[in-house]
Amino acid sequence: MKNILLLAFVLLFGITHADAPTQIFNTSLTITVRDDAGNTVPDANVRLFLKKDDYTKEQNSVEEAKTDAKGVVRFRKLKATAYFILVRKGDKDNTGGGEETKLEDGKFNKVTIIIQ
Repeated sequence: MKNILLLAFVLLFGITHADAPTQIFNTSLTITVRDDAGNTVPDANVRLFLKKDDYTKEQNSVEEAKTDAKGVVRFRKLKATAYFILVRKGDKDNTGGGEETKLEDGKFNKVTIIIQ
């Protein structure tokens, strides 16, 4: 009798969870920063904002990092939503471009930002 109940439980559990999505990867964003000549830009400051108003006022960033020696920065474990991206190094930035990127859930999202 115990074996029948155990089998019924396992089958019921399998049926109810068969359609549950399994997320294998966390949502991430890889940004490559280039200058107007196409060269990668190391040590650029990259900030992510959830709201356009925060992006415009340059306040309340949700993530911030610097690009590596190859001009790349990676953000991991992000929410699958739209982010406004601000990149700055010295007197060059991407302001006025309104860089908005919508991330796909569970994907390795990639974008290239040009600073001038």
